[in-house]
Amino acid sequence: METKCDLFPLLEMVMSNMDEGVVVAEHKGQVLYYNPAARELLGFKEEEPLTDMKGIGAIKLQKELLRAALDAGEHDAASRPSGNFVRFGSEIGTGNDRRYLEFYTGIVDAGEGKERLRLLLIMDRTEKKRLEAVLSRSNGEGLVTKDPRMLELIGRIEQIAQSSAFVLLQGESGTGKTQLGRMLHTLSQRARQPFIEVNCAAIPDTLIESELFGHVKGAFTGATQGRPGRFQSAHKGTLFLDEVSEIPINLQAKLLRAIQDQEFEPVGSDKSVQVDVRVISASNRNLRELVEDGGFRADLYYRLAVIPLTVPPLRERPGDIPLLCDHFLRQLRRRGYPEEVQIGRDALRVMMDYPWPGNVRELENAVEHGVICGLDHLITADSLPQDIRLHAAEVAPPLTSTDGIDERDRIIDAMRRATGSRAVAAGLLGIDRSTLWRRMRKYGLS
Repeated sequence: METKCDLFPLLEMVMSNMDEGVVVAEHKGQVLYYNPAARELLGFKEEEPLTDMKGIGAIKLQKELLRAALDAGEHDAASRPSGNFVRFGSEIGTGNDRRYLEFYTGIVDAGEGKERLRLLLIMDRTEKKRLEAVLSRSNGEGLVTKDPRMLELIGRIEQIAQSSAFVLLQGESGTGKTQLGRMLHTLSQRARQPFIEVNCAAIPDTLIESELFGHVKGAFTGATQGRPGRFQSAHKGTLFLDEVSEIPINLQAKLLRAIQDQEFEPVGSDKSVQVDVRVISASNRNLRELVEDGGFRADLYYRLAVIPLTVPPLRERPGDIPLLCDHFLRQLRRRGYPEEVQIGRDALRVMMDYPWPGNVRELENAVEHGVICGLDHLITADSLPQDIRLHAAEVAPPLTSTDGIDERDRIIDAMRRATGSRAVAAGLLGIDRSTLWRRMRKYGLS
């Protein structure tokens, strides 16, 4: 039992199922009550009771309280603390992970003739902090994620951005390879120089050589004047070759030389042009497999893939779907769509179960479709595109409590897919967070 004082049973039941931590202590610091969420957030084991406010993890409470009071304008807080509620944040280590917690605390009256008590509320702000960090690092390039694999990928991009090494981004269409390429450029020493994008799949084979390397006047029918290519336009900056696998095999030798020697001849010219270009390439096809099949030159592949990075598809990071939905709703509002449109729980659950072959780009279109087809400013499952609705009709039913073993396994799977977020896992399972919390406690899951 995690209480030393008598609380109303209803109040204790409510606090036991809250996601926020609650700690009640005597004015001098002896802990009277704390709920399961407080123990979990602070990283205490069940056999390790919280007895004194001085020992809440690695947090120096008195020091943090003084600092927060001074920040709130209480200039004599050190000598005459008011006990007014203050708010502060702290990063703590829990096992192999780190959490950013927000604390809200102050002194409250316990009733006439009773000693005043300190109330401490604890909120987990880790996901918010991670998202803010990603948005800050990406310089507004539209990267919205809290997925560990994506965060690790962004960290690697930050690490390699300052080098001149060529980078190959591989992943399905719509996963954000272009945004990551822009981020690489923005964080590099070439950030003030041009970032030139070329979609190799959108250029006819007969024109791609001229598009990349330029041409001189009279080089071919219709070439009435000379034109510099994309390599020259990217001089001193970055050239982003999207869908590089679509470059014809007969042109790959010239591309290899241009990349390797940083020089080439425009179409119709015998004079070499020298450039200083960093090449970032992207492909939705596996280039190594293309090399093995003879569809891509091995020497060009190894030159492009000095640092190969793989972008995970959206279906492998369902925890990003609620974040991306909110992001796209904000974008739509700026475009003039209604401000008050919300996404219903059933629609969110259907979207989190959908495999998203078009990835983030398809999700963006689905959100706009839902806004247009929603009723009473609410996006429901019926508001979503047909492909998503048809898939929803084929998936397994929501979590039920008829089979305890199956239920426990599904909770574990949902928490894994949601990267530890109970709110996201509850959406995947079709239940609310408090129900999920109770069932996790029932099966001994933390």
